[in-house]
Amino acid sequence: MASPLTLGLDADDTLWENQARFDTAQAKLRDLLSPWVEGGVVDETLLNIERNNVKLYGYGVKSFTLSSIQAAVELTNGEITADLTTSIIESGWWIIEHPVEILPEVAETLKILSGDYQLLLITKGDPADQYKKINASGLSHYFMGIEVVQEKDPDTYIELLERHTVEVKDFVMVGNSVPSDVLPILSIQGRAIHIPHHSTWGHEQVDESVAASFNFPVIETFSQLPDILATFSEN
Repeated sequence: MASPLTLGLDADDTLWENQARFDTAQAKLRDLLSPWVEGGVVDETLLNIERNNVKLYGYGVKSFTLSSIQAAVELTNGEITADLTTSIIESGWWIIEHPVEILPEVAETLKILSGDYQLLLITKGDPADQYKKINASGLSHYFMGIEVVQEKDPDTYIELLERHTVEVKDFVMVGNSVPSDVLPILSIQGRAIHIPHHSTWGHEQVDESVAASFNFPVIETFSQLPDILATFSEN
């Protein structure tokens, strides 16, 4: 008899809305810096700074806010004012305090999935921010375990699976990020399902030609999970 599948689920932009809040804050940053540079320059500069700062600050709103201030200093040649800095900080506060918005059909589908599979929530970011969202979501009772990690790479997944005594052949990861939720799992001979989100942070994007060289299913809505997972269970 085959072992029951354990389903790993990403949180941000898989279970609830997240990137849209950062997009709004970034649009405000473009407006604030418009007297100095065009919006495209702001976006490119901020993304490069964020990528460099991930190793220092990790993921999440605190890293975004500090990176935004750094971008403003660079792009204004040090002319950033106290008011401008305060506006950037307030954008960070706004993201943190924004209510959790569960994505369509997630709660109903989790109820179905929890009856057939072991569910493991795997998200990366600042632990304080992530646990605040998890607790506010009202979804935590569906999961046998909740993991907030610094990075989603092969070594992290291997360590998590060993700690939860789950064999990789019995594990399926689901999420909106190909670099974080799909490719690392495929590299350790696991399985993954991609659910694209309408907005994806540049750091979590991957060239289409790279994604096309791997074989993994892509579904449009969270509610399609039970049907596609049923085919996984048959294999």
